[in-house]
Amino acid sequence: MAATGNEEQTLLPDIEKEAEGMEREMESAEEEEEGMGVEHSEEEDEEDTSEDERENEAEIQRLEEQLSINVFDYNCHVDLIKLLRQEGKLHRLRKARQKMSELFPLTEEIWLDWLKDEIRLTEDESDREKVYELFERAVKDYVCPEIWLEYVQYSIGGMGAQGGIERVRSIFERALTAVGLHMTKGATIWEAYREFEIVILSTVQPPPGSVPSQEQQELLKAQLERIHTLFRRQLAVPLMDMEGTYAEYSDWADDGVPEMVPCQYRRALQQLEKCKPFEEALLVSETPKLAEYQAYIDFEMKEGDPARVQIIFERALVENCLVPDLWIKYTTYLDRQLKIKDLVLSAYERAVRNCPWTMGLWKSYLLALERHEADHQTVTDVFEKALNAGFIQATDYVEIWQSYLDYLRRRVDFSKGKKWSRELDELRAAFARSLDYLKQDVEERFSESGDLSCTIMQIWARIEALHCKNMQKARELWDSIMTKGNAKHANMWLEYYNLERSYGDASHCRKALHRAVQCTSDYPEHVCDVLLSFERVEGSLEDWDAAVQKTETKINRVIEQRARVAEKEALQARQEEEKAEHRRKAKADKKGQKKSQKANRMGDKRKAEDEYEEEWGEDAELPSKRLRGEEDFGSTATEELMETESGLFGRRAPPRKTEPPGFRKNQQGSSEAPRQPQDVSKEPRKDENSVFVSNLAFNLDDPDGKLRTLFQGCGTVQQVRPVFSMKGVFRGYCYVQFEDRLAVPEALKLDRQEVDGRPMYVSPCVDKNKNPDFKVFKYKTAMEKHKIFISGLPYTCTKETLEDLCKQHGTVKAIRLVTNRSGKPKVCRPLCAASTTTTPKKNLFHSESPHQALAGSAPLLSTRGTSVLPQQTTKLFGS
Repeated sequence: MAATGNEEQTLLPDIEKEAEGMEREMESAEEEEEGMGVEHSEEEDEEDTSEDERENEAEIQRLEEQLSINVFDYNCHVDLIKLLRQEGKLHRLRKARQKMSELFPLTEEIWLDWLKDEIRLTEDESDREKVYELFERAVKDYVCPEIWLEYVQYSIGGMGAQGGIERVRSIFERALTAVGLHMTKGATIWEAYREFEIVILSTVQPPPGSVPSQEQQELLKAQLERIHTLFRRQLAVPLMDMEGTYAEYSDWADDGVPEMVPCQYRRALQQLEKCKPFEEALLVSETPKLAEYQAYIDFEMKEGDPARVQIIFERALVENCLVPDLWIKYTTYLDRQLKIKDLVLSAYERAVRNCPWTMGLWKSYLLALERHEADHQTVTDVFEKALNAGFIQATDYVEIWQSYLDYLRRRVDFSKGKKWSRELDELRAAFARSLDYLKQDVEERFSESGDLSCTIMQIWARIEALHCKNMQKARELWDSIMTKGNAKHANMWLEYYNLERSYGDASHCRKALHRAVQCTSDYPEHVCDVLLSFERVEGSLEDWDAAVQKTETKINRVIEQRARVAEKEALQARQEEEKAEHRRKAKADKKGQKKSQKANRMGDKRKAEDEYEEEWGEDAELPSKRLRGEEDFGSTATEELMETESGLFGRRAPPRKTEPPGFRKNQQGSSEAPRQPQDVSKEPRKDENSVFVSNLAFNLDDPDGKLRTLFQGCGTVQQVRPVFSMKGVFRGYCYVQFEDRLAVPEALKLDRQEVDGRPMYVSPCVDKNKNPDFKVFKYKTAMEKHKIFISGLPYTCTKETLEDLCKQHGTVKAIRLVTNRSGKPKVCRPLCAASTTTTPKKNLFHSESPHQALAGSAPLLSTRGTSVLPQQTTKLFGS
């Protein structure tokens, strides 16, 4: 809570005297430290100390200068207080703390440091009263159990004064009301209260062996009842470690625990069990714990105990004091449910101090003050503070002015007739001031008044017309409204017309409608209809004719304007379409240029490759999918893309850059005498009667003759079309066409047969342009129960070795060693895709008893880490 002027005068008397005493204490402490055994010389210590003091003083001056520029710099206040306390400058420290407390609520740490510093300087009773006032200010900022505990402990020190015990008890009761329901920290206040009363009990007990008087017996009985009452009250509240309190009460009570206490204790334990999950969530979560507090608040609001709802709100606000929504939720609950004046107004006051930029809190604060019948000066002071709060939107200032003007309007007693009251004069002055404030202060800051539709002026005009019967003032206000850029809006003219219709006369209504027809630009048809409707009811024939002529002229002018606008928009649309078409053409041209440039680069690359082949006498390029060899055979068909998938694993022949074995040696001869394309008869192509043969050696002699001999067992070979490069070098693949399509399946059986030390790939011949989705091979996805996969084999392992090792586990139908194009064992990735370890060789083993083979996989090969797995054919195996 902000300190008043009286509090400032109370807290800052004789500051110079106390500051001098404090500085003397600091100097004596420094002398004691200097008197201790220190290794450094006195001169060095003095130099270091003076240097540190100069740096700290410079920093203090910088912070003070910064605060003179921006007094709302919170971190700057904190740093200044910390540095002044470190330097022991009590006078300036008090002023800094006082100034910060007027602007912001102080945190628990800042209050405790301030209180402890002031307690150390307490010398007489007048000083103690100042500390009491400081405690009263501290407990109003936030609900902090530590500050209340410090407060009650300090008050115990003054219990010897007159009325001291009753004062201590009063502070304890207030502390219990504020934080006694705090589930984790409230028990400390209860225990301190009990300990205090037990000490008082020891002072009223008669000495041993003496007979107490009647008065002593009554005092003793009353004190025992106080302690019993404290135990019963605490055990009825759900707090942590309730079991220990109950056990302590059982031990302390000579006559045992009263009957009603166990029942209340069990109910409190049940409530504690309900709240424990929320308390545990708060314990493990990190600050500010807003979500956890929100869930806790919702739970307590459903439970419906106002005291518990209030304490959980207060706990949440300690760690989330800058969350406006939490303050709004709390103040709304207090305003609508509890409706206790002191409680509601105190919460609103703390809310606007923590979140002064939130207009909604100020607006609700003004309503709460009026609702609880606060005096007029208090409401005015709060409103003035709201204007200086620094809202972030211009519309916020409009709304706060509206709330204050509503309050002033409700204060006016309009039943007095023409006898204007002082409240009405104040209302009119406030309306005039609001307009000046929005025009000057708000527009200067936000470049707009925030009240574009002049809502405040409209309300003022309606009050003058309705309550004061002053239509002249209302018309003046509406003239001002229309001159602020509102004359083109039909709704503004209709609002004015309705005001004249209700409180004015027909002539002013007609005049307003004629001006509306002339000025309105958004909905002119509607204004024209209103004018004609008015003249039907009120006007004469001349008035009707004038209205018809005016409305027709207006409508014709509007139609022409709309036609021009439509034509302009159509022209703009055509221009945009032309621009878009131009951009599309430019993009297409650019794309065509890129394609031509790419084609030129490809031609240059081909030329460079041909020069490379001519220089080195070798062709390192693999067959492409285009049938270049057909030109050599005189085929009149255009070149087509062919699907060239190979054998079992459906592999497309990848580009090769390495030469087959023996290629360089024999290529020299071919470079000297390039092979010329053979003269093949112009037989029509029949893809369904053909197969595609690839992975042949580039230096294969007479590929036509060899392939005819190789495939003649499959059927009558109609033609063989080897593919040669432009230099006449065989490219390692060809097409074999049979007279009968029944020969194709037989030819496919020769896939992987060795030809000159290389596995020959035989695939169907498919025109990919006609069948783009055709795939020769489709992998099985189901488990193949009669196959196993063996990996981790050495490179030297042969098919015979595997057959000898596996046949003892069952009949071996087939063994397929995976090799690369040259026929050598293939290096592949292992089955686990996450691993980077490679196995040198893998094998597919087809057995009638795969389970026996799996069971005996360990002794198969001991030279390497061989693994045997059930075969489930996937693309991984065929990769």
